[in-house]
Amino acid sequence: MQQPDRIISALNSVIDPLRVSRLLQVCDLAAVQKGIKLSIGLDFHEYVSITKATPTKGPTYPSFRPDRSPIKFGEGYWIIGVDNNNDVVLLEAARLFDLSHSNFAEHLQCLKAFYADPTVHAHPQDRCTCIAPSAEKMTGKVAYHGDRWVRKDFRRQGIPKIMAGIARGVSFAMWAPDFLCALVPRQRSDRGRVYGYAHYEPGALLQLIEEDIVDDDWLVWLTGEELKSLVDRQDVGWVIVASSFSQASSGRT
Repeated sequence: MQQPDRIISALNSVIDPLRVSRLLQVCDLAAVQKGIKLSIGLDFHEYVSITKATPTKGPTYPSFRPDRSPIKFGEGYWIIGVDNNNDVVLLEAARLFDLSHSNFAEHLQCLKAFYADPTVHAHPQDRCTCIAPSAEKMTGKVAYHGDRWVRKDFRRQGIPKIMAGIARGVSFAMWAPDFLCALVPRQRSDRGRVYGYAHYEPGALLQLIEEDIVDDDWLVWLTGEELKSLVDRQDVGWVIVASSFSQASSGRT
């Protein structure tokens, strides 16, 4: 794991980390009350080694694999949660795209959202068709979240809400992005199981042959101003509710 001083050194100097400290503390406490110890890492070689050794988790998307899409120090992080036996129960990754001269729709369709050099790594039949109109408006600093996984026995306990709170706080502190977004499976959107985002619309049709990935995803996102507003007002009530529910139901098996 990365040491706290290295993580702090990656924070954007314009942002005061204390602005998000309460949000992160409440989310961390909610996780502890569910028997989860959270950590944040910056080394994606380590992240991939963890994901490969985690049973039932699918392959890590190439967006977060250094062999396909290297991430510079300070331009990505990942979250891991372990139980009392030190076994992995949750994972998520995030990275920053500099789209000052492009937009998220173009970044998806040219496959640079997945491969640093599509001409080298992409299969000839790889395709990504962006069908989200709003993706064309996403420019500047775009924080992209993905690869979320929660172990089966910890699902339906409000864990995604805690993960969303951590991701909001860390992404704002590190980057103050113009947009924060993710691509999520259509079935999760249909079931209302997407937490932490204000907007969503049909997003992208993705086919990555060598990765054995065929997705029909929705695009979910927050604007930078919406993210800042959530962090500034320290909007943690929903995490506190989830934490209280966990305590009340902790006697169940």
